[in-house]
Order: sequence, then C-alpha cells, then structure tokens
Amino acid sequence: MDQIIISDLQVYAHHGVYQQETEKGQNFLVSVTLETDTRAAGMTDDLGLSTNYGVVCRFLNAFLTEHTFKLLETAAEKTAEALLLQFPRVRAVDLEIKKPEAPIPLPFGMVSVKIWRGWRRAYIACGSNIGDRKGHLDAAVAALREDRQCRVIRVSDWIATTPYGGVAQADYLNGVIAIDTLYPPEVLLSRLQEIERAEARERKERWGPRTLDLDILLYEGVVMEEEKLTIPHRDMKNRDFVLRPLAQIAPYERHPVLGRSILELLEEVEQNGEKHVLSNND
Repeated sequence: MDQIIISDLQVYAHHGVYQQETEKGQNFLVSVTLETDTRAAGMTDDLGLSTNYGVVCRFLNAFLTEHTFKLLETAAEKTAEALLLQFPRVRAVDLEIKKPEAPIPLPFGMVSVKIWRGWRRAYIACGSNIGDRKGHLDAAVAALREDRQCRVIRVSDWIATTPYGGVAQADYLNGVIAIDTLYPPEVLLSRLQEIERAEARERKERWGPRTLDLDILLYEGVVMEEEKLTIPHRDMKNRDFVLRPLAQIAPYERHPVLGRSILELLEEVEQNGEKHVLSNND
C-alpha cells in the first residue's frame, strides 16, 4: 500500500493526568503514515483523487485541541479512529503522538505512544428461517450500513436452503455480507450479537431455528481459535449454503488455513458434500 507521511506536526493541546497539564497545556508532536492508494492521483496529477495532507494536518490540530484526554493512549486511539472515519481513501494509519514536555522529574528524550489501526475486510454469513426471513436479513444489512465502524462493501443474493445439522425446522434464507470494519474480531462478534438480539434472536437449541444468525466467516489477517470465536469459521468448508453466496461476492478469496480459494472449496462441497442450496430465489 502507498503511503503519505506527516512527521512531527506540532500541536498545543491539553492532555494529561495532572490538573496542570489540562489547564496549562503543552506541546505534542504528531507523526502519521496514511496507507492509501496514490496511483490515480499520481497518474492524473489531480489532488481530488488523493488525500490532501494539508487538510489532514488541520484536522489533526483541530481534533487534538478540541478534545481533552487523560492518557496518551486514549489520545492516539481516538485520533486514529477519527482519521479513518474522516478520510475515506485512507485504508490504515500508523500514528505516533509524542509528549516532549511530559511531567517526568528525570532527564529524558521523548515519551510517545505509537499505534496502527485500519479497516479490515470481513465476511459475515447470515441466515433466517423464522418470520419475515428476508426482512430479518435486510435489517442486518441496514444495521451494518448505519454503523460508523463498518462499511458494507457487497451483499450476496439471498438463497433458499434446507436446514443444516439434523434439527427438523423450516427452510432458510442465507447469504453473505462483505464489510470493511474498524472493530477487532471480538468486538465485531459482540456487535453482530446485538444486531441478532434486535431481531429477537433466541439461543435455545444448537442448529435450531432462528430469526437471524450472523457468523464471522473470515477476517482479514486473522487466524484465531478461542472459546467464543474461531476464525476462519471452523465449518464453513462443509457448507454449500455459505460457500455459494460467498463465492458470488469473493470467489478468489483464500481460506487462510486451507490455502484454497472459495471457488475451490465450493466445487469440493458440490461434488462430495451435503447439498442444502435450493435456489437463488426467496
């Protein structure tokens, strides 16, 4: 990814644990690397196709002077988030906030906090087989669109499928949503569960009927296995009702553990696995 780099922007602001820091203020030095695609701007010489570093500097100064944080860690976290939400061409930021006048009664060169934050691509499986199935799925998409920490990139068709797991119940509508998100995986899971609850989701029986089911299939750059969350989804390779819509919107995305594309996994399931997809119509 290309980079736009701003080094040691001086900002006079009021951040700190001590009263004199928030009352009197002090100098901070802000350095930020913006990860962004500069090719279009470079080929056309059009500033409108780039991220204006002058505007970024003014934004940083305004944000850090208009807010007060006790911790340098909080100042860095909130500033990185604000940058990513404000400048749509920026994919990630590497941000360092230096505090050269920190109240330390010893000789020192610099105190700083440095963090990396960025948008990550995630794929969310969704399904419903109670009530207004399409309405529940559409509501999930709408909730993600309204969340500032998420950007809905693509939505697959909703496809009709038979139940998975051996529990007698009605047929499902299933699909996959591609999003870019600032949420880390565990926080994204909590947010998805909030959306489920808003659609009256009840967890009574494993693989049982539900108004709305949202599962994280893939999350860019992450392989994890915890008690509450496994990424990639441990059973996605066996589910044609997941792989079919995922292949529609991300056919060449690769499973980070199996090393195979979604199309390859779908072909394997369609040849040798269980068949649950009924049609592409609701």
